[in-house]
Amino acid sequence: ISLLSNRLMRAGVHEEVQTMSNSYETIIVYSLAKGEEAAKELHAKFEAMMAENGTVDSVDEWGKRKLAYLINDEDNGYYVLYNHTCDADFPAELSRVLKITDGVLRSLVIKK
Repeated sequence: ISLLSNRLMRAGVHEEVQTMSNSYETIIVYSLAKGEEAAKELHAKFEAMMAENGTVDSVDEWGKRKLAYLINDEDNGYYVLYNHTCDADFPAELSRVLKITDGVLRSLVIKK
């Protein structure tokens, strides 16, 4: 490993290799059981969380849409698509928080 790091340092590639950011796409379907305002509050919470841990490149609010099938006895959800850039360890933490948050019906985080 030290031989590889020495070669990288001579080539001008040093610490940036470990701190490289990646682009991700995250889609979240929020519950409308407590109303559209509650869904928008969660949307603001997760957008702020992404901004704290990287940069939010774009947010596309699809709004209220009918679900293809019932999820937790709900037939509508509030869809939001986020494009963001962050370190490689943040998406796992984001997915963990999304899974345990009441008001999130479904979510998907993918690397672009």
